[in-house]
Amino acid sequence: MRHVISVLVENKFGVLARIAGLFSGRGFNIETLNVGPTHENGRSRITATLNGDEKALDQCIKQLDKLIDVIDIQNFVGSECVGRELVVVKVKANSSNRTEVTQICDVFRGKIIDVAKETLVIEATGNENKIIAFLELVEPFGIVELARTGTVSLRRGRSDH
Repeated sequence: MRHVISVLVENKFGVLARIAGLFSGRGFNIETLNVGPTHENGRSRITATLNGDEKALDQCIKQLDKLIDVIDIQNFVGSECVGRELVVVKVKANSSNRTEVTQICDVFRGKIIDVAKETLVIEATGNENKIIAFLELVEPFGIVELARTGTVSLRRGRSDH
């Protein structure tokens, strides 16, 4: 089963390695992993998308909670979170197909961030399904390079949950 876990941590050396090691040591494949600073000085948020058993995940979360630099852990289930992903993709686009690639970009509210003679670099954000649909439409033109962030998520609604 697929899980999205958000871990608020003290931004200290080795914290990410310990958390990733805990997940992998319990047999979880980390599908995506994002880390970045928060609005609070000295704190970072780690968002991991994992595949694995629910019972094993519960045990893993209990062990995460014991780590000294872990402040808060959230296991997002279903639609209780809002998540977005960023993709930056370099697509082959010459004079004969550039208009078509640009139209696809517009439909997905993508932004062209670099133009060259034979390629376009496009930035697109959205949920995972939107990103997959976008990539399926630009793939026939030829993807030269691609980088994806994976999901970053926050809980919906009130902040006291």
